[in-house]
Amino acid sequence: MDMLWSGWGDPAKATPLPDTVIGLLRDLLGVKPREAGPVALEDMAVPGSPLAPDARRALIAALGDEAHVRTDAETRVRHTRGKSTPDLLRIREGDVAAIPAAVLLPSDHDEVLAVLRVCAEHGLPLVPFGGGTSVVGGLAPEPRGAFLALDLRRMDGLLDLDPVSRTATLQPGLRAPQAEALLAAHGFTLGHFPQSYEWATIGGFAATRSSGQASAGYGRFDEMVLSLTLATPEGTLDTGRAPRSAAGPDLRQLVLGSEGAFGVITSVTVRVRPVPQTAVYEGWHFPSFEQGAAALRRIAQDGPRPTVLRLSDETETLVGLANPQAIGSDARQAAGCTAVAGYEGTDEDTRYRRERAAAVLRACGGTPLGEEPGRRWVHGRYSAPYLRDALLDAGAFAETLETATFWSRVPGLYASVRDALTATLTEAGTPPLVMCHISHVYENGASLYFTVVSAQGEDPVAHWTRAKHAANEAILAAGGTISHHHGVGTDHRDWYVREAGPLGVDALRAVKRRLDPAGLLNPGVLLPAD
Repeated sequence: MDMLWSGWGDPAKATPLPDTVIGLLRDLLGVKPREAGPVALEDMAVPGSPLAPDARRALIAALGDEAHVRTDAETRVRHTRGKSTPDLLRIREGDVAAIPAAVLLPSDHDEVLAVLRVCAEHGLPLVPFGGGTSVVGGLAPEPRGAFLALDLRRMDGLLDLDPVSRTATLQPGLRAPQAEALLAAHGFTLGHFPQSYEWATIGGFAATRSSGQASAGYGRFDEMVLSLTLATPEGTLDTGRAPRSAAGPDLRQLVLGSEGAFGVITSVTVRVRPVPQTAVYEGWHFPSFEQGAAALRRIAQDGPRPTVLRLSDETETLVGLANPQAIGSDARQAAGCTAVAGYEGTDEDTRYRRERAAAVLRACGGTPLGEEPGRRWVHGRYSAPYLRDALLDAGAFAETLETATFWSRVPGLYASVRDALTATLTEAGTPPLVMCHISHVYENGASLYFTVVSAQGEDPVAHWTRAKHAANEAILAAGGTISHHHGVGTDHRDWYVREAGPLGVDALRAVKRRLDPAGLLNPGVLLPAD
């Protein structure tokens, strides 16, 4: 099924906010009810497709069937932008300025190459489209006239499974739950479970350097990739012949995180692991975010490392986002911070790591809360985007942003971003609630994931843009990266250019000119368009 066009996920899972929460939003943040709901899909004023007849015929020939070149209004609306809060606010108001001229559905690598040749011949920009879950403007290229969306949903197979090497080759349009089901039939798992898990695709994971909630145990997606194939206007690029190699720079790393700007990923070979015998999650309480972060650092550096390890700050713990299913309930959160530790694997290994990690967490000032907080987190781990939609429906503004840095810089980065968001939004007359959690840990550092809730203001998109820019500036000034796992898109592009530096950007431009000479692939995403 398709995702909700004006919000997140499955419409049947949407849950309105309890009256108590709506009252708190009104009293604490000045949130006012919306005067009207989103524009209905059938009422959208969608212009006719500007795709030229000769280009349409060429695309039909490339894909073998006119059913795979879709120009109807509904399909095009469903492929307009991504799922950031500004994206949703625009589409809910009926703004279709970034609507594709057509949606193309290839079935294999050769058809993708054929489409790219047509695009080059007719000067048509192309945006690869997987699950449509981008929250950084990755599906809204800079305006250059008509553009096409390349929906990869028909490329959704498990091409190969090597149980001896523990590798699997997957097509890019395969959604994560489908991939897990196909692998589970052979006794394996990918172990990649980001918040977008229910809708995101394998190709999207690779194109954005995705990081799943179990990254402490399974690693980031880019660490799982052993080889991949890229279709470009100039031909095919195959990368990766072995798990590791000293044969020059690793071209896999050039493709990973390229966000469709260099080509279209058409297959990914990943390492897989046996389905765990046991999975157990538990909660821990720490008196402060600082003390909890110190405990996570010790575990990340000295072990034994859990499969899942995350820590909510005092505000996020108090509000209940550490356990989204508890929001609006009568449950009382203790002062301090909640951490969640999860363990997956064999019975023996899970028991060993859990016991040893518990000793470390206790020594660092942690108090065990039992398995109930862990179970609640698992039950609600994919529900936050639905909560965001409910907040928008109630007239609130809700958005997230994330970054990462080295452990020594975590306190300064945390304070800088929080202060920038609070000051900017307060000055605009909409004082916010700013929450944060550590969602991914490494030996040398960690990520910080911020959630911001405020009143919408008169112009919500402009209102957020000022705050987002202030946060981006704070991230770079404090030594953080502009994105840990959401990606660059157009929202982070100008700050990514500064992070990469002039020579780095010139090197990437040279790659793009070689693989995409006409600059037709996702123009303005990742790098400014020439």
